[in-house]
Amino acid sequence: MKSFASDNYSGIHPEILDAIQEANQNHQISYGDDEITSETQKLFEKQFGKTDVLYAFNGTGANVIALKCCTLPFQSVICSEYAHILVDECGAPTQNIGCSLLPVPTNDGKLTPEMIKPFLNRIGNVHNTQPKVISISQSTELGTVYSINELKSLCNFAHLHNMYVHLDGARISNAVAALGVSMKEATVDCGIDIMSFGGTKNGLMMGEAVLIFNENLKENAPYFQKQTAQLFSKNRFIAAQFKALLSNNLWLRMATESNKMAQLLASKVKDLPGVLINRKVDANAVFVIIPEEVIEPLRKLYPFYEWDAQTHEQRWMCSFDTTAEEVDEFVGKLKELLNVKN
Repeated sequence: MKSFASDNYSGIHPEILDAIQEANQNHQISYGDDEITSETQKLFEKQFGKTDVLYAFNGTGANVIALKCCTLPFQSVICSEYAHILVDECGAPTQNIGCSLLPVPTNDGKLTPEMIKPFLNRIGNVHNTQPKVISISQSTELGTVYSINELKSLCNFAHLHNMYVHLDGARISNAVAALGVSMKEATVDCGIDIMSFGGTKNGLMMGEAVLIFNENLKENAPYFQKQTAQLFSKNRFIAAQFKALLSNNLWLRMATESNKMAQLLASKVKDLPGVLINRKVDANAVFVIIPEEVIEPLRKLYPFYEWDAQTHEQRWMCSFDTTAEEVDEFVGKLKELLNVKN
């Protein structure tokens, strides 16, 4: 059964499975000193330029590694109130790093320099944690995408005040596909210091990558990776997936398709009675308010998550393998529950 709950629900792209099988043919040196990891490093550099690449099993691990590179225990990370590191990682950043997370209210999931300025009065006050990192998600937890100008403005502001910018890129492929630019233009060229590059939500079986662009953050990164239990002895099986992902524009093909399906879904439900798309559809997420009485009958057939129980806001996610036929079936069932005649 297909769902609209999360792009984590999707399977593995056949080209990724083939890459895993190919990596399984022979013995290779462990802990990332293998040929496949070396080849994948070159592919990352082709996309981003000079970068150190470390691998993690999951997004939480990748974010913890990245933030450990940037902070000391008395420092703090400024993030959106919806940030995955704050809401969905069970306190892992605070537990593993010791620093505080400072949430910022935001209507669209995006941060701006103006939102962060009030936190600057903490700097130099020994009684306060010291802001050191601005952490953003791209695309955001609300499905929105930072523009290039927004990213540059935020990075320039951070660097002016001796802070780093961390990008949670669990859905970076969807964001870059939506922007229509290169990976480098959407990250390094904007001033991002360190980021996670998501794979699991875009066709991988498992694995995320940590990309370190700022030279000041590279020295201790491998030790942080090991300490956080993210160093995989058979690293080639994660690297092989990214090798396939970065070859032949597979990342872009998959992200473009999931974004396209979200736009299709939004276009088909936007005029239905009782249905309100209440957030901008930038990438592969559709946030929608629907009548309470149709939620559970629809969800029994097509799993999805409720974002806000008070307003009956739902989140519908499209994946790389979502098809137009499945969108039509989903909308057809919604129409049936709403008593809408075709």
